[in-house]
Amino acid sequence: MKTSFESNPHIDRLPEHLKQFIIPQNYEDYTPINQAVWRYVMRKNVDYLSKVAHDSYLEGLKKTGISIESIPNMYGMNRILQEIGWAAVAVDGFIPPNAFMEFQAYNVLVIACDIRQLEHIEYTPAPDIIHEGAGHAPIIANPEYAEYLRRFGEIGCKAISSARDYELYEAIRLLSILKEAEDTPQEKIIEAEKQVEFLQNNMGTPSEMALIRNLHWWTVEYGLIGTVENPKIYGAGLLSSIGESEWCMTNEVKKIPYDINTIHQSFDITKPQPQLFVTPDFAHLSMVLEEFANTMALRVGGLSGAKKLVESKALGTIELSTGLQISGVFTNVLEHENKPIYIQTSGKTALAYREKELIGHGTNIHSEGFGSPVGKLKGINISIEDMSPKDLKAYDIYEGKTTTLEFEGGIKVTGEIITGTRNIQGKILLIKFKNCTVTHGETVLFSPEWGVYDMAVGKEVVSAFSGPADVLSFDRINHVPSTKTIKQKKSDERDSLEKLYQKVRNIRENNYSIESLSEIFDEIKQNHPNDWLLSVEILELAVLHNDYMLINSVKDYQKKLKEKRPEIAHLIKNGVELIEIKSSPY
Repeated sequence: MKTSFESNPHIDRLPEHLKQFIIPQNYEDYTPINQAVWRYVMRKNVDYLSKVAHDSYLEGLKKTGISIESIPNMYGMNRILQEIGWAAVAVDGFIPPNAFMEFQAYNVLVIACDIRQLEHIEYTPAPDIIHEGAGHAPIIANPEYAEYLRRFGEIGCKAISSARDYELYEAIRLLSILKEAEDTPQEKIIEAEKQVEFLQNNMGTPSEMALIRNLHWWTVEYGLIGTVENPKIYGAGLLSSIGESEWCMTNEVKKIPYDINTIHQSFDITKPQPQLFVTPDFAHLSMVLEEFANTMALRVGGLSGAKKLVESKALGTIELSTGLQISGVFTNVLEHENKPIYIQTSGKTALAYREKELIGHGTNIHSEGFGSPVGKLKGINISIEDMSPKDLKAYDIYEGKTTTLEFEGGIKVTGEIITGTRNIQGKILLIKFKNCTVTHGETVLFSPEWGVYDMAVGKEVVSAFSGPADVLSFDRINHVPSTKTIKQKKSDERDSLEKLYQKVRNIRENNYSIESLSEIFDEIKQNHPNDWLLSVEILELAVLHNDYMLINSVKDYQKKLKEKRPEIAHLIKNGVELIEIKSSPY
């Protein structure tokens, strides 16, 4: 049975290219051990984070309805999140950065619905429901931070990637999957680590997406707030990691004031962070975001913006000063005196105005590319877009006229004008020619035999950004990651252990008699001598019911287990401390 979502308008209005990443949350797939892992982490986190997290965290847990006792059901989360203007969807591990941020722009949290293994209870390199549900969701109950997150998504999804960014994303995704999966051969992990390291060291000049991902990492994921001397936690990666939330508060982790220079600080998702950045307040986050956005091609445009799109080799949009938006894969830009004078796409292209595709200018019409001059006419002070009807007629830019338009930079357009397309204010966006030839010196850019020529009108490139202007112009389905997360293996031994966890959960939740606890404990010692978490849960119930004989037996077992497995000694200690804080009869 697949878990469905309660209707939420934020999910309903998602475009299809984002919906393709959504998967069902099959709640019945969560095992009793999964539930115990959630409960352990949440009990430890809430106890510790009440002292070191931003006030919004605990308040947000209440507002979002996230329980300490059980893994959140997406159905319930959406019902509650709707009240604070958000929604949540389940996805399979890491999704591409552009898509992740675009979800945020729609006020939708993406939640990796897998949960970390017991062996990775302190930290997992793979996104999971503890990280997403217990980390991201509570803090968005703070309206100032929620608006920062939405705005970040809105700006971030327009950031232009390099051709290698997606390679790095796929490599990191694979590494996180292999590290989280059971029994992955060490040589496979080493091979994946080498590939990530190679790509990280050979990325060339960082793209806009690489830089803004750094901002995202050091704020949304690993941010601290307050002062360098007395910071509080608000980043989801820290809020969901019982190991790093404690580690980050020590002097071992350097604390640095957060500013725009943070864009140059890279990160490694597979290791604890050696430094963290502290913002004085949430408003400062938005100020830095806007400071960075002012450097992006989205706002700068120009030759540099056009070149970024060409170098990205991916679907993007150029907006001209008239508001005309050209979306496609840009393959060439001609320049003169540090300005773009001709832009060219290859393959399917669409033209739009104010994010809405122009009628008759979809990818079916411009299926093999689009090219157009940019700039002012040579020797004429007034640009075409600023010409009045009288000016247009004076310069033979008029329906039925055969004319030659020579642009600054040497582009020539010669042909018979059929008509023009204007915006609502009456300014010309496009001029349609027949029998048209477009040249740049000796180079022919368009020939009459190629058909009708649509010339874009615009004296400059005012914006360049990733993705199409109109989300409906292109079919972007089937761009999902090439790898899948690896599910936990099943075995008779695992099944036997799961049943014991369920029995203990039933005793706690339904107030059953604890007489069977001793039998369960004996079975743990005999058949599952390496398991540690269930002994903590058994001890909790023994303390609650003042069963001193069982208490002493469990503590003796835990002492031997800590000696046998020193790597988990602190986990047992942390779990026991929570019990002793609440109830200590011994």
